[in-house]
Amino acid sequence: MNAMNTAKPAARAGLGLSLKGRALRLLAGREHSRAELERKLGAHEETPGQLAQVLDELQAKDFISEARVVESVINRRAARLGAARIRYELQNKGLSAERVAAAMERLKLSEMERAREVWRKKFGEPAPDAAGRARQMRFLAARGFGGDVIRRVVAQADDV
Repeated sequence: MNAMNTAKPAARAGLGLSLKGRALRLLAGREHSRAELERKLGAHEETPGQLAQVLDELQAKDFISEARVVESVINRRAARLGAARIRYELQNKGLSAERVAAAMERLKLSEMERAREVWRKKFGEPAPDAAGRARQMRFLAARGFGGDVIRRVVAQADDV
């Protein structure tokens, strides 16, 4: 085995990458917020302020975008999760409160339809008894749908 072959696995594992290279590798996989990148890359910072400088540069070049992070999360998660779970995920990404609130307003418009579809895929038919309805309601609640929406979805299922 020559020296060229031994260097490749180390580079693939992320060894020897610059801070900017590590950030770009993370961003190539999916959208990340600035706060996420700070958490993930903080241990690799060699000098104080180096990470902030790299992230400022990436943000100036629009490699880091809160709007794209929000869109990415909504596109990946809205079909399976309610607004409460998506809000929690967006807040954990360190996004601004205004951006999260705007996303929640958009999601509220389709909450009922999304909850119905999640219910339909999981259950497909009304519960035979109160215990079954409670199970269905707990399932939707765990997915982050609101109580009012859950009650309406399960009640409409009984009407079918």
